[in-house]
Amino acid sequence: MTRHVIAAARLSMSMSVESRCMFQPLRGRGFHYELWLPESWNGRALATGNGGLDGSFGTNNGHNGTSGAAFCQNDDVVTDFSWRALHTSAEIGMKLAPIFYEENVKKSYYIGCSLGGRQGIGNAEKFPEDFDGIVVGAPAVDFNSLYSWRASFFPITGDKESKGFISPDTWKTTIHDEVLRQCDTIDGVEDGIIEDPILCHVDTKRLLCGYNNSTLPNCLNADQVEKVQTIFSDYLWPNGTLLYPRVNPGGELLASDGLYSGNAYTPSADWFKYVILGEPSWNPATYTVDDALLAVTKNPADIDTWPTSLGAFQDTGGKILTYHGQQDQQISSYNSIRFWERLAGQVNFDLEKMDTFYRLFRIPGMNHCSTGPGAWTVGQGGSAPAYNIPFDKEHNVLAAIVDWVEKGIAPDEIIGTKFVDDSVEAGIMYQHRHCRYPYRSTYSGDGDPLDAGSWHCVNFGGY
Repeated sequence: MTRHVIAAARLSMSMSVESRCMFQPLRGRGFHYELWLPESWNGRALATGNGGLDGSFGTNNGHNGTSGAAFCQNDDVVTDFSWRALHTSAEIGMKLAPIFYEENVKKSYYIGCSLGGRQGIGNAEKFPEDFDGIVVGAPAVDFNSLYSWRASFFPITGDKESKGFISPDTWKTTIHDEVLRQCDTIDGVEDGIIEDPILCHVDTKRLLCGYNNSTLPNCLNADQVEKVQTIFSDYLWPNGTLLYPRVNPGGELLASDGLYSGNAYTPSADWFKYVILGEPSWNPATYTVDDALLAVTKNPADIDTWPTSLGAFQDTGGKILTYHGQQDQQISSYNSIRFWERLAGQVNFDLEKMDTFYRLFRIPGMNHCSTGPGAWTVGQGGSAPAYNIPFDKEHNVLAAIVDWVEKGIAPDEIIGTKFVDDSVEAGIMYQHRHCRYPYRSTYSGDGDPLDAGSWHCVNFGGY
């Protein structure tokens, strides 16, 4: 679809939000929304999602900006943010387009990452008729547990002045180097990328000063090693059951400036301050698992997005393509596997049934939604880079979902591209074969590791 805009419709419902809880905001519903109508139309509609706690992009999700303050004492804003803005904007678009073009929408699609990924899954669950095909990246499903997991890091790391604080430099050198030393070559290739984090279980004791009579100056004391071990472990409820899965090894490169930085992670802090607790003065350093339990119990506006089945969406013929970076520093890629298996459990782990409507692609060396040392460019922006990468199902997730919906050609593999210095103008550095779960991209043992042809997809899950 061309980006040339010849008309724009902005829906603006009355809403006034005061950013401080001490003032009661008006209880009106409202969101801002833009509809782009190309001069030459192919009959397809495409909706887009947001990120974090954002109010921007396709709709403003009922509030402007990235702060959660607008949620405070305003259930309507939370509801718009959770599901209503996306669904309503889709409904409006489907009604306005035929008026403008004098023909109906033929197929409708959605693309979004992170919060936008959650929005796509949530919409498929609640409104299975809205979209024919959905592309979701790093979906923030099990939302309340995810935000609790993020909030849990600040009490572990402490602030920058606390005893045993681990600096970003230490994370990026000493710890990251040890992670790669243990896990980089599991796939048979030393390239600075952990191909499959499932196989990586970091032995944090090797970071301890004096371990195995080591005299390395760059090491951690016992208290610091314990912090790293806690961070690298699954987050559990007091009874030992899983609250949220462990971090991605390799993600520490960027998480050291985010989740592990000695500062409260702002989106999680805002979610607890303004929605779960309603206390703007709440200190994120006091977060405990009791707060996580409260978040799950309250589940504001049914935002959790943790369905056991998407049967109604499947029954409409709908398709979902999910991708997740294996070096994601904000959302654990293990959670996307967990969600795939949650859905698969409802079809008796029948891979053929899952493959008819839901496919998950794991992207090694991709950070949160984009960037990273791997071949992370897979068309997640919705268009092909202006180079010689074709807009087709082999290289582009949006093209793949269109072919799946309209031609019945399901994607088995996606070829990702890594550009030199992440610059399209600098040319292609290499390409890599990304496989749908439960297949793993596996090095053949010979040939150039930078050649996608040297890798093939192997089913390791037994499904």
